[in-house]
Amino acid sequence: MAVVSWKEMLLLTGLVMGCYWNSLACGFVFDDVSAILDNKDLRPSTPLRNLFLNDFWGTPMAEERSHKSYRPLTVLTFRLNYLFSELSAASYHLLNIVLHGVVCMLFLRVCRLFLDKTFSLLAALLFAVHPIHTEAVTGVVGRAELLSSIFLLAAFLAYTKSTSTDHSIVWPPIALTVVLVAAATLCKEQGITVVGICCVYEVFVAQGFTLPMMLDTVRQVLQGKDGFPYAVLQTLLKLIVLVISTLLLVIVRVQVIQSQLPVFTRFDNPAAVSPTPSRQLTFNYLLPVNAWLLLNPSELCCDWTMGTIPLVESLLDLRNLATVAFYVFLCLLAHYSVFSRHSSAKTVIMALSLIVLPFIPASNLFFPVGFVVAERVLYVPSMGFCVLVAHGFKIVSHKEQLRKISWLLIGVLLTTHAVKTFNRNWDWESEYTLFTSALKVNKNNAKLWNNVGHALENQNNYAMALRYFLQATRVQPDDIGAHMNVGRTYKNLNKSREAEEAYLVAKSLMPQVIPGKKYATRVAPNHLNVYINLANLIRANDSRLEEADQLYRQAISMRPDFKQAYISRQDFLDSLPI
Repeated sequence: MAVVSWKEMLLLTGLVMGCYWNSLACGFVFDDVSAILDNKDLRPSTPLRNLFLNDFWGTPMAEERSHKSYRPLTVLTFRLNYLFSELSAASYHLLNIVLHGVVCMLFLRVCRLFLDKTFSLLAALLFAVHPIHTEAVTGVVGRAELLSSIFLLAAFLAYTKSTSTDHSIVWPPIALTVVLVAAATLCKEQGITVVGICCVYEVFVAQGFTLPMMLDTVRQVLQGKDGFPYAVLQTLLKLIVLVISTLLLVIVRVQVIQSQLPVFTRFDNPAAVSPTPSRQLTFNYLLPVNAWLLLNPSELCCDWTMGTIPLVESLLDLRNLATVAFYVFLCLLAHYSVFSRHSSAKTVIMALSLIVLPFIPASNLFFPVGFVVAERVLYVPSMGFCVLVAHGFKIVSHKEQLRKISWLLIGVLLTTHAVKTFNRNWDWESEYTLFTSALKVNKNNAKLWNNVGHALENQNNYAMALRYFLQATRVQPDDIGAHMNVGRTYKNLNKSREAEEAYLVAKSLMPQVIPGKKYATRVAPNHLNVYINLANLIRANDSRLEEADQLYRQAISMRPDFKQAYISRQDFLDSLPI
């Protein structure tokens, strides 16, 4: 394995710092608020063991509202940040930049296994500057991706040393691989997919198998003509150890979430609650959408939920052509990589494994997740993409008539990507800049209109906030939260009649209780606040006290564990004249 020289490390470090230094001026935005500002697990007064009992956001794993994202090692780094600088955002951003630099250097070492010195460096440079990474690097919560990637790459590099020169198994690297896989998984769940990457490497690269060779070996064994070669038995033994270790990790992970999947609303991922074939068509269409973001990261958005990507509801939808084209291209690459004995096939199959395997948990293909598209989850898959680009560039640049123009184009690509990344960082400066930049890309997402409204509301600019909240109700008329935002803002503007009207619209959108039947529908606690807010509004009128109390009781009946309803009702009862 070729080592990484200090000059290459300086180049990567300088490039990463050059692209991301302006992120030091950014604050805590979007998910950072829940993960950092509102997360008590960061505070020294919170027992350290709570990090291993709560989810990423500080919510006990046993609670229904838990996101079930178990990333204690990532939260531990947040806690260390807090220990040294409390809530100074710059220190959190600085550590993210450093971690991205470490990932780039490890990625360069991995690339050296499949590409020569020049083109492996090119892949690492492209990875360092790719704009798709701004969410993972500039967004503080993206640290989960960075840490998981470090352990993922380290686990893979350790595994590559598990075979000695005489083809016998070297067990210490395998033991180290298992430990690093566990660490990667404790930073973010997708870290466990490195086991699949190691299996692909072992079969197709280390052992040099092609699919026909594998089938021929199995056929001869089944026909009794030959036994398994010693090298194959060694490979099987290593893979069995990896698979068993992975299964144990999965069992532990399932135990941690108590065999419960997180609860998401239909606004988080509309396709997840759509009927067949709309659900399948949409989820498959999201694959070329993600691929396009890697190819052309020009229109980036911090939130792709709600109406950002309209559902693909028919086989006649032209967007299905993009899905077909994506699968055709993927199949062609896969066919070449598993059937060809050419050395470049090994590069292609490792690139595909880096793209496909880490993306599977976020793909929605096997189980629904709480988002439609998320740029941060492309952090690891982009490694495989960069390897493919560098490999393709190697082929083109070796053609004499294309050499100069290809080097010119790759220089332009690196420069434009670096500039895009630098400019994109400014969008993360504040919640207002982040969500207004998102609205330039997508105006069909009510959540973005709501979030700009919240940012203005925090500045006490209620009149302007109201405009954004009202637009959210127009974009998504059945969004309960948007109508609640309108009602709250009208109340802040001392317009009680308009506030009540907005709350009544929100209340009408709530699932209705059928008299005589047990209420079974899950309701988000924040949506139940519509009853509390409406009751708090009308209780100012002495003639409507009974109506207000009925609203408090209705909230309790819908969710007996909704503590705020009990607190608000008790406060209401205490305020009544004796």
